[in-house]
Amino acid sequence: MKKFAALFLSICMTITLLAGCTKETAETTATPDGGGAKKEEIFIYTVYPAFYAKEENYEKHIGQYLKKKFPDISFKHVHWDNPGRQYKDLIAAGTIPDIIIDNARGNLQKQILKNELDFDMSDLIKKFNFDTSKLNPAAFAQMKNIYPDGRIIGLPFQLSDFVLFYNKDIFDKFGVDYPKDGMTYDEIYELAKKLTRVEGENTYKGYQQHPGLYMTYNQHGLSPLSLTEDKADLSAPGWKAEVDNLRRFYEIPANQFTSVDDFPKGKMAMSVHVSEKIIQWYEQNKNLNFDIASMPSFSDMPNTKAQPNMYAAYITKQSKNKDKAFEIISYLLSEEMQVEFSKEGIVSPLESKKVQEAFGKNLPQMQGKHTQAIFASKNAMPPAARAAGLTYVDVPLHNVFAPLIFGESKDSVTALRMIQEQTTKGIETEKAAK
Repeated sequence: MKKFAALFLSICMTITLLAGCTKETAETTATPDGGGAKKEEIFIYTVYPAFYAKEENYEKHIGQYLKKKFPDISFKHVHWDNPGRQYKDLIAAGTIPDIIIDNARGNLQKQILKNELDFDMSDLIKKFNFDTSKLNPAAFAQMKNIYPDGRIIGLPFQLSDFVLFYNKDIFDKFGVDYPKDGMTYDEIYELAKKLTRVEGENTYKGYQQHPGLYMTYNQHGLSPLSLTEDKADLSAPGWKAEVDNLRRFYEIPANQFTSVDDFPKGKMAMSVHVSEKIIQWYEQNKNLNFDIASMPSFSDMPNTKAQPNMYAAYITKQSKNKDKAFEIISYLLSEEMQVEFSKEGIVSPLESKKVQEAFGKNLPQMQGKHTQAIFASKNAMPPAARAAGLTYVDVPLHNVFAPLIFGESKDSVTALRMIQEQTTKGIETEKAAK
């Protein structure tokens, strides 16, 4: 009997040691009989926003809240990285995420659709009574307008909206009134002419706006690709209006385009950029005396800023737990969670006053800034969906200005036509390769 007891004790110790050396791939949760059951795992893959590359940022904004809200789930987070954590790497390894958070333009076409990761959430939206009317109308339209049949393969998650930054010291130096919300490009152009000065070795630029971003998220809601044919189309009058509007700013003597990111150097009166620059530019120059106003609008489209520059949340076709994935996305889009995002300076897709009023509250860099300028105007509506089966290629809209206008002095119509022709050839090449 003693020998049996000793043998039993020896076996128990061996099992214990082996268990201690074995690493579970998923967390366990206690069961009523005292045993353990593996938790369900939800794999979240972030590509954009880029700040989720730092795990502490992901954990602060998302991870900690999901763990509290869904204690029965084990969460795995991976951020895009080069090499090893790109879409192709995950697909090759057979480790397809349940949820992807990525931009709502280029990567949607080039990665999610091309790799057949897309999944129509429409039935889940109905099943869980998710109220899409609470979302920014332009942001939601952008997700609905991916397919002509209105399938919804993603929901707006976070926005990166454009605002007008202005250097108060330069305005004070030249005795010019500060910009206000709701100003038109015509009004801002008059300010830019007054504020562009050369004084000795100092050149003060009145206004800078990135031509590529300006054209891509254009305020006329135009698509550079034909909605009905496999070709580019930059012939609509709105395209010329867009180009003519911006080029006049760069024709002001001494206001040639350099970089919108030169604003923190202190010699630029106005610059249009995304709201995240409030923090970045403050950190680059803590003595910079600046504030923000709403992005300028066209006089015939008052209080209309750029189309949504945003990140969306997608459920993959390959996910084995789509219901739970949708519950998680729905929770992240709740007012409760979006208030937390907003406090950290993240622009919400919710049309909620409570969320907007919370913007930047946790960030000392934003105190004293007119952050409500971000919400003072509405996003331009995106173009309608293209017909089924048409080819997607990137349209190099930035090349309209550089090199064609800035470098080669092309007129607006010629520059647009050249990019249109170049892109159409690219579509033909893409189709031939298939």
